[in-house]
Amino acid sequence: MDARGPNDDDNRWPPWLKPLLNESFFVQCKIHADLHKSECNMYCLDCMNGALCSLCLIHHKDHRAIQIRRSSYHDVIRVSEVQKVLDISGVQTYIINSARVVFLNERPQPRPGKGVTNTCEVCERSLLDSFRFCSIGCKIAGTSKNFVRKSRTSKKQNPTRAVGSDSDDSYNGSSHNSFTPSTPPPTCTRHRIAKRRKGIPHRAPMCGLIIQY
Repeated sequence: MDARGPNDDDNRWPPWLKPLLNESFFVQCKIHADLHKSECNMYCLDCMNGALCSLCLIHHKDHRAIQIRRSSYHDVIRVSEVQKVLDISGVQTYIINSARVVFLNERPQPRPGKGVTNTCEVCERSLLDSFRFCSIGCKIAGTSKNFVRKSRTSKKQNPTRAVGSDSDDSYNGSSHNSFTPSTPPPTCTRHRIAKRRKGIPHRAPMCGLIIQY
């Protein structure tokens, strides 16, 4: 029997985590909008009062502040910073600009690539086999007792459907011709006709007769 209370899912995580994931970064600081380096890419784990710019940190001198970075329009945080305050096991890490990082929130894919054997348990993004989640946000959702995982039995029981989805991709690409016989190019037809004309010419039946008057 599960003896956890209704709020145990929230108690498993530090209080600053969900506000951090819901925060909007890389916006102009309202207090230091006219000054240099006023882009909000910092967050104070102790105050939890929104995104901060580097100039705001003077008021958080003895607090735990972490820096948010960006990759392909998605927020990331360095593993060396976040692993000191949060358990990120099971979340896939990436090396970006020579630094190992994790993504804060999910990045769903329309469909996994061909040959992919492991995907995120929440958003189904392609992953390496040793990971379960593509981001910290997906780990929170995927480990919640209220999370309902998507069923994949239909894909396993009906492999032809999966092959069909791959052929849909190929339909729009150059590999579509490999599924149906291609029509020979016109040059081949002309070559065959020309080759036939090189044989011995056949005379008309009446050409050997001599007509006398």
